[in-house]
Order: sequence, then structure tokens, then C-alpha cells
Amino acid sequence: MLRVLMYLVPLALAIYALVDCISTKDEEVKHLPKLIWILLIVFAWIIGPIAWIFIGRKRGAAAGGTGTGPGFGRRTGGGGGWVAPDDNPDFLRSLNDEKQREENAKDKELLESWEEDLRRREEDLRQQDRNPDESGGPQDPPAK
Repeated sequence: MLRVLMYLVPLALAIYALVDCISTKDEEVKHLPKLIWILLIVFAWIIGPIAWIFIGRKRGAAAGGTGTGPGFGRRTGGGGGWVAPDDNPDFLRSLNDEKQREENAKDKELLESWEEDLRRREEDLRQQDRNPDESGGPQDPPAK
């Protein structure tokens, strides 16, 4: 089993580094041209992938790290990496804004219904004041 791992781990590392190198933009590659890095990964299949991973590419810092630059912490064209939605303050703020808009719309509908109900009740009271006998308002008790 260990003999198999001695070949599989470096092979997996080489495959990862090769795919990463190929998918990296040219402006993010450091020290050597991209083609040279690919050849180094393929022909020096233990040292090449390790060199690529540690020094071959400009790596963005994690979202909570001390990175700088315009692409830090979010996916942009210039660099940086993916940030999980629950770690992205812009995404969380947009969820809160959307929720707030929905609550505001519900509150506005509720306020409008209350105002309409108040107008209706005020109109009913005005009608009772004008015609106390017809509206069923307070009447004199029957005489005995």
C-alpha cells in the first residue's frame, strides 16, 4: 500500500499543479513564462509541482488575512480568489437589504389598510352623529 502511495501522491500533486498552471492567467505567473512552468511540472514531476505551488503564481490572501489591492477578498478580474457567500460582507449586506425592502413593503401595506380602516370608522361615526335614530346609535329607553 505504501509503495502505491509513493507514486500516487506525487502524481496527484503534479496533476493538480499542471491544471492550476494551465488555468492561471498569464499576468499571474511569476518568475518564468507559463510554458516553462508547464514543462518543469511535467518533466520534474516532484520538484516542479512543489516549485509551482510555492513560487510560481501570485496567490491571493484569504478573506480574513492581511491582503491588499483592489481584488482582495472577492472574485475580480485582477486576482484574489473565491469567497464563500457567508464570508462576503457585500453578499450578506445585499441579503439584509432585500429582507428590509420586503419588510418595508409589508409594513406599508399594513399601514395603508389601517388608514383605510380608520377612514371607514371615522365616516361611520360621522354618519351616526348626523342620524342617531337610523344608525342604531344611543337612543332614549322606552317609557313605561
